[in-house]
Amino acid sequence: MLIELEKDNLSELVAENDTVFVQYSAGWCGNCRIMKPKFKKFSTEHENAVFAIVDAEKFPESRKMAKVDNLPTFAAFKGGEVVNQVQTNKTDVLKSFIDETVGN
Repeated sequence: MLIELEKDNLSELVAENDTVFVQYSAGWCGNCRIMKPKFKKFSTEHENAVFAIVDAEKFPESRKMAKVDNLPTFAAFKGGEVVNQVQTNKTDVLKSFIDETVGN
């Protein structure tokens, strides 16, 4: 399942789901736009996880849930806590990040 947050409620999504992957992005971020379809594709391959896209500029509370100092940042939450994160614009790095987190 893929959700594009329309309000600053990532904490609710993380609390309600065991595994959540987040792409932190911004409208001006070219690498974010490049990675978005790849992130969407991975969401179809992992049906037991929720994938969310968060605008890091519009939703500061959601941004605070992970250490976001560069975009795009990808974060993995399990059991309500950040368990892993990576800043990348490379598909193979994102795939490894998701696969490693799902396997744990």
